[in-house]
Amino acid sequence: MGFSSRKPVHARYRDGPGGNHDRGKAARARKRGLRCGLIVAALLAGALSVSAETLRVATWNVELSRKGPGLLLRDILAGKDPQIKAVREILDEAKPDVLLLTGIDWDYDGHALAALNATLARPYPYLYAPQPNAGLPSGVDLDGNGVLGEARDAQGYGRFQGQDGMAIVSRLPILAADARDFSALLWRDLPNTSIRNAQLSTEARAAQRLSSVGHWDVPIGLSDGQTLHLFVFAATPPVFDGPEDRNGWRNHDEAAFWLRYMDGDLAQTPAKSSFVLLGDFDIDPQDGEGRRAALRALLSDPRLQDANPQSEGGKLVADADHKGDPAQDTADFNGPGNLRVDYVLPSARLQVTGAGVIWPAPGAPLAEAAARASRHKLVWVDILAP
Repeated sequence: MGFSSRKPVHARYRDGPGGNHDRGKAARARKRGLRCGLIVAALLAGALSVSAETLRVATWNVELSRKGPGLLLRDILAGKDPQIKAVREILDEAKPDVLLLTGIDWDYDGHALAALNATLARPYPYLYAPQPNAGLPSGVDLDGNGVLGEARDAQGYGRFQGQDGMAIVSRLPILAADARDFSALLWRDLPNTSIRNAQLSTEARAAQRLSSVGHWDVPIGLSDGQTLHLFVFAATPPVFDGPEDRNGWRNHDEAAFWLRYMDGDLAQTPAKSSFVLLGDFDIDPQDGEGRRAALRALLSDPRLQDANPQSEGGKLVADADHKGDPAQDTADFNGPGNLRVDYVLPSARLQVTGAGVIWPAPGAPLAEAAARASRHKLVWVDILAP
């Protein structure tokens, strides 16, 4: 079905060396002591391995966006929307421990997110959804068409504040007080910014934020007191603009932000702990439109690892003219075709035990739900907690 159940990791061990009957009692005693010591050490190692915490970290653009504020909450509470039912079915089966939801409408008090969470077979105890840039008025004619207050004049495209936002839900504590929100960073202030290529007006350049939705560094508390950081974002599509390619350059820099952050080029530097970079990057390494330099730099960065999540469904509906591996595709688009645009990239020090994309083959369990829920497919990676 595109994913596997998690199993405990068991360590194998051997008994230590046996005694030598041709030697004296002292030698045999020393060998017995050594053997016992090795067995105890191996048992301890086995116990530690068995108790290692396996976490399923996932991202999914659920496309739970409606045409006006409050309408998503209305549809969730009504309990009849087939898309919402399909989303619930996928989440109940995939069972991620930590999940980034993108493409979900935000509201001030988190009512829609809480209502969706309450419909799950096992609701998440921790929710995190600060205000996104999506739909946030800029007060400036950002797209330069001479009209103020349109969806493209918001800091991130949106007809209303919070349209197509994002949220984190988790079974482990979200350390919100220690989270970092970089959503207010101006595009022009990103080191090595590409904003000069986007042909923005002087007024727009002074107001335009980098994040179309948000860039967050959110720590998750682990059972042993350590933390796992989530580097999350949802980028603008590198299309729907003109020859100035404003969205293409912005999409590139939204991904490049994480290179600058990991390099320590920003005022705040990342904590020296394990992390996972995840979200809707909205660009494919080989197919479709976009400026791929930043994405390819992330995929080849030695500080990250790509577990290459795959699905049988994506493989079976491959686009004949595409260069990339169709099994790695994560979205079923008309026009550009199927693309890999959603990613979960653990830091290099984390041990990956499994990965997948929930895009079942036709007729397989969850195939109808995956098709009905969203054009995007849930991407998951299993890791051993650091």
